[in-house]
Amino acid sequence: MGVLAQSAEAELARLWSGLSGLPGWDHLRRPEVGLVMVRGRMGGDGGPFNLGEMTVTRCSVRLENGAVGHAWVAGRSAAHAEMAAVADALMQDPAWRDVVGQKLVAPLHRALAAAQEQAGRKAAATRVDFFTMVRGED
Repeated sequence: MGVLAQSAEAELARLWSGLSGLPGWDHLRRPEVGLVMVRGRMGGDGGPFNLGEMTVTRCSVRLENGAVGHAWVAGRSAAHAEMAAVADALMQDPAWRDVVGQKLVAPLHRALAAAQEQAGRKAAATRVDFFTMVRGED
């Protein structure tokens, strides 16, 4: 679910169009936009505090075979939430698990990993190493 939620909607839609013969589904909860409170901590063990709110879209679907899928995605995209919810339900169906894993989740995971690696390289290029020299004076 993390890969589907974090991926760019355009990339998910492009890969989604390559899936054929998808079963039908009904909405248990149509895509709806709301707010969630984002919490943070100062340091590793500090007390939690409310950082602010962010917009999310959630959706729940049931496939024809009864499998249920849920999704929460950042932002206001109903299409993104619906595709992620359907993919979640498909991953629970043994007939679809490998197809969705190979044609949808794996490419999205590689794209996310590449973007994270590129961001890491960009941050590493600005890294400054500080050191202290002992002057040897008495």
